Amino acid sequence: MSFIVYQDKRIFVCIKPCGVLSTDEPGGMPELIRAQLGDSHSCVRTVHRLDRVVGGIMVFAKSAKASQILSKQIQQHEFTKEYMAVVHGIPEKSEGVFEDLLVRSKRERKTYVTDIPGKGVQPARLSYRLIESADGFSLIKIKLDTGRTHQIRCQFASHCLPLLGDRKYGIDDGCETIALWSCHIAFIHPETGAAMDFTANPPDIY
Repeated sequence: MSFIVYQDKRIFVCIKPCGVLSTDEPGGMPELIRAQLGDSHSCVRTVHRLDRVVGGIMVFAKSAKASQILSKQIQQHEFTKEYMAVVHGIPEKSEGVFEDLLVRSKRERKTYVTDIPGKGVQPARLSYRLIESADGFSLIKIKLDTGRTHQIRCQFASHCLPLLGDRKYGIDDGCETIALWSCHIAFIHPETGAAMDFTANPPDIY
């Protein structure tokens, strides 16, 4: 299976399968990329993350400098990340914005919406657009403005729209895979300054 969809001197753009870690750990994407290249010493740096259970398109850096430049774009909200999701229910509005305060429980490894500012509480913002609804489910396109851990899963669940297959934040609906897919990324190339834009359609199960 080929993970790499684009590469040059500074970056890899890859499709991460569901169930694979984004980070440089045994069985993680950097290791799989090195195996595909046939070079166990190749520099592959994780720039942004997807949950293990989430698949889709990602960019990895080939150097510390490229990683730093791309990370800065993410911090300055110059890096576009869009997702496709299937949720239980139908949003009240066909498009909108969710703005919440999120707090992370390290003990539970879970993120919660809170109304109380405090230590560890971070603002989270995303926008969404309803694509279609049928049989009590909705297909939604999501644009992240912040990148909090489990942000999409937590925010949609808190708005009574839990993701299909998400037992952690939703219900045990019998679906073995969370219906969340990284479908689009756009950023500025860390060396050339060119606008880079990549799209990956989700599997048919979504």
